[in-house]
Amino acid sequence: QVQLAESGGGLVQAGGSLRLSCSYTGTIFSLRTLNWFRQPPGKQRELVAAITTGGSTNYADSVKGRFTISRDNSKMTVYLQMNSLKPEDTAVYYCNVYIGGKPNWGQGTQVTVSL
Repeated sequence: QVQLAESGGGLVQAGGSLRLSCSYTGTIFSLRTLNWFRQPPGKQRELVAAITTGGSTNYADSVKGRFTISRDNSKMTVYLQMNSLKPEDTAVYYCNVYIGGKPNWGQGTQVTVSL
């Protein structure tokens, strides 16, 4: 059985920072790319960042240079460090892993960035 659980969301002023964490269970996670998605209010869910088993990363253009994804397999956790936050970063953030081509999601954590 696989499980993911996000934490670290909250309310922050524009220009501030937040660090999201996603704890996971299941040995398969060490063999898969891990992702962060977000869903702004009234919009579709979108890929924000991804990190491979080897540590290679990829980011949406909108967050490149501001967000950093990392993983700690010993702690079974994937992180999303978010700096220089903007109001348009407001969304529910989800961690994700694809297993057998099917997505697995955490419960999501709300990030709200105010002016």
